[in-house]
Amino acid sequence: MQDWTQTLGAVPLLLIAAGAIALILILIIWARMHAFLVLVLVSLLTALATGIPIDGVGKVLIDSFSGTVGAVALLVGLGAMLGALVETSGGARVLAEKMVSVFGEKRAAFALGVASLIMGFPMFFDAGLIVMLPVIFAVGRRIGGKHMLLYGISAAAAFSVMHVFVPPHPGPITASETYGANLGLVLVIGLVVALPTWYLTGYLWAKFTDKRIPLAIVDLFGGRDVDPVNPPKAGTVIGVLAIPLVLILLNTGISALVSAGVVEGSLVWVQALRLIGTSQIALLISVLIALFVLGTRRGVHGTALEKIVDSALGPICSVVLITGAGGMFGGVLRASGIGSALSDSLSSLGIPVIFAAYLIAVVLRVAQGSATVALVTAAGLVSPAVLAADFSPLQVACVVLATAAGSVFAGHVNDSGFWLVGRLMGMDVKTTLKTWTVQQALESVVGFAFVLVIFGAVSLV
Repeated sequence: MQDWTQTLGAVPLLLIAAGAIALILILIIWARMHAFLVLVLVSLLTALATGIPIDGVGKVLIDSFSGTVGAVALLVGLGAMLGALVETSGGARVLAEKMVSVFGEKRAAFALGVASLIMGFPMFFDAGLIVMLPVIFAVGRRIGGKHMLLYGISAAAAFSVMHVFVPPHPGPITASETYGANLGLVLVIGLVVALPTWYLTGYLWAKFTDKRIPLAIVDLFGGRDVDPVNPPKAGTVIGVLAIPLVLILLNTGISALVSAGVVEGSLVWVQALRLIGTSQIALLISVLIALFVLGTRRGVHGTALEKIVDSALGPICSVVLITGAGGMFGGVLRASGIGSALSDSLSSLGIPVIFAAYLIAVVLRVAQGSATVALVTAAGLVSPAVLAADFSPLQVACVVLATAAGSVFAGHVNDSGFWLVGRLMGMDVKTTLKTWTVQQALESVVGFAFVLVIFGAVSLV
């Protein structure tokens, strides 16, 4: 594999990718094959069709699968355990009742979205969504039990916009470094773009889809009929759910101080704080605390407590495997050279820099699935033009966010996040395409429109 170079041109590679995506949709939607089997099979066929050496196919498949599962399994597994403890203790129901009493039934989805925006500032998309799910489910059951999309999409879109547009998430930080942008300006403009983008493409889109596709609240954590004798207080539940938020935010702050040279990164206490602030470790600590606060302190001990956390793992196994297989398919597309071929073709287009950054990121995102790869590749291609254009710091920040907006466009079957959202919310592939894929496309276009307005206003000053 190390000495192998792709000999196919951009057109045949793009046709292979399009054919592979079409085959996935046909086998899952019409042939009713299991998504995990389909993704593994099509990944293998795509690797062979694109000319990846046979002796390297297995490594590409396994590496891309394990690379996705390695992060997702820990986050989803620990998040599911935390969710089960919150759910079975009655904490989710108590918190749902509190939210409904404070905000009212009509504003519950908006309140969940705002809470997700706050949690999404330091927390990655998948980790934040997992932590919020038990509350989302409880609120949904409290208000009729038939509004999965209203509450789920609203919250998921909130985590998405924060992950895409706002540092300290890796996308905007990486693009900022590549373009040489001021991270503070990217943060400020990112927030200005993210908040109205969520309202239009997250909250309002969730209301729109919920009216047309009524879905029942799923029973992911097995707590639908829980009626505990001694439920925790709402403040206790909020405190437990806030633990990973605080730890990850602490990690972000320490990392910023290290980058600024204020503290030395090699100090033991700095490394320790950064360790406990990583998403997986923060969730592990949260689960351990929840075992005591929501379990032992309430009189639940030993085998009963062990059964609660063990029961959370069964329902999410399918989520983990399908998400990993989706990452496998995206990894094959990247290894085949499709992204590079498209990049070479698109880089010669004579269009304005900010449009080029957005469009290149869009095409790469749709072709190979990874938002990070799309963003990094597009930024690498466009950065020489940005440096040569003598843009102001505000304009450079806008180019960063335009690239980030393109990298989220229309996540579909080659994106592991597509499978994560669909399976966690109990949606089939067709419904996920009609709801989440469209939401991601709208988020991309509307976010870019806001960035373009700011860029134009800055240019006129």
